[in-house]
Amino acid sequence: MAQDEEGDVRRRVMENEDRGDQIPLGSEVESDDDRLPEQSIEQRTKTIPQGTDQEPSFLHTILSPLPPRWRNWVIRGIFTWLMIGLFCLIIYVGPLALMFTTLLVQVWCFKEIINIGYSVYRMHGLPWFRSLSWWFLITSNYFFYGESLVADYFSVIFSKSDIMRWLITYHRFTSFTMYIVGFMWFVLSLKKRYYMRQFSLFAWTHVALLIVVTQSYLIIINIFHGMIWFIVPVSMIVINDVMAYMFGFFFGKTPLIQLSPKKTWEGFIGGGISTVFMGMMLSYVMCQYPFFVCPVEYSESEDSFRYECDPSPIFRPQEYNLPETLSNFSALLGWKKTLTVYPYVLHSVALSLFSSVIGPFGGFFASGFKRAFKIKDFGDVIPGHGGMMDRFDCQYLMATFVNVYIMTFISETSPQKLLQKVYMLKPEQQLQLYNLLQDSLIARGILQP
Repeated sequence: MAQDEEGDVRRRVMENEDRGDQIPLGSEVESDDDRLPEQSIEQRTKTIPQGTDQEPSFLHTILSPLPPRWRNWVIRGIFTWLMIGLFCLIIYVGPLALMFTTLLVQVWCFKEIINIGYSVYRMHGLPWFRSLSWWFLITSNYFFYGESLVADYFSVIFSKSDIMRWLITYHRFTSFTMYIVGFMWFVLSLKKRYYMRQFSLFAWTHVALLIVVTQSYLIIINIFHGMIWFIVPVSMIVINDVMAYMFGFFFGKTPLIQLSPKKTWEGFIGGGISTVFMGMMLSYVMCQYPFFVCPVEYSESEDSFRYECDPSPIFRPQEYNLPETLSNFSALLGWKKTLTVYPYVLHSVALSLFSSVIGPFGGFFASGFKRAFKIKDFGDVIPGHGGMMDRFDCQYLMATFVNVYIMTFISETSPQKLLQKVYMLKPEQQLQLYNLLQDSLIARGILQP
């Protein structure tokens, strides 16, 4: 009993000490409490520009007699066709132009996401954090693109320079050093009364990098497998978006999901069916042109990128036997019992199903994100559409699926890619590899001594 009483006394003393150590109201802890009411969030995000209802002055004058609903429909249609035209022009220029455009879109999307964080947490008094966000963007881009693109695809070009060869050799160490500099920079920038907000934006920045940078990196990897792996999936998302909007505008009556009230089942189903058939037609046309189906490879002999090749079997017509029921029906009509088709057209069905069924969930995710912060758009760069992220929210999800699909069902070991690795070796190592390979081929009877 005496021990219990002694324990109670100690407990009461410690509680009194804790109360004495509590920080009074108005101190750092209370100021650092970052629980923002919804009204406060809405007021803070009013500074973010909104583009869905934005009308260029000359179009506003011309379309002023139309009702607002139809005026927005016309403006949205005009800028949709302008974007499609610009996309076709970039494709005409070539894959390097597509890669450069992807980087520009990535930077702009990152800017829009980070600006929302700044508006919500009011970090304008801490200028170093804005600089830190861009530093981490540069670091992550340097890591991803140097890790694969430079080493695997541009190694012949960069290996001609001793400095670039050194950067490729120590690329991971350099990337890690850059991140550590940013990490230490962040720790040194921490200020009293702003700890919670600073750590929240630190996490915000890293999530933005995960969403934007990794996906854009996968897009560029897809381009190197052939522009068709970029153009067709992107076009499918555009087709699904446009056709779902059209079906929903004219026939939509049944709400699809609460996160996005304007989405309807009629638009969802109509857009999905349209995407499957139009995606197959687009794939059939593009399979006939080496410019679209050939992997992007650098030719050392020509000292330039090469867009001509012997197309892969999936881009050459193949003959398939029809199921027994269909073959019997085909025989009754006097048709062949086989079907000749490009295998890629069959693969495009899987891509179109993903873009029309799963792809919209990228848009639903973005809608939920915007609703959480009481905003309608990520920005106003595209009149009638909103920000850049409003147009590419589904594209990033699609890019990941396409990359996984290629690596799982399509990708094969490329002799050209292995040769790029060989070029990075020192001359004596290349000679040693040549002798070892020659001895192995002779031993297996593939090469005569």
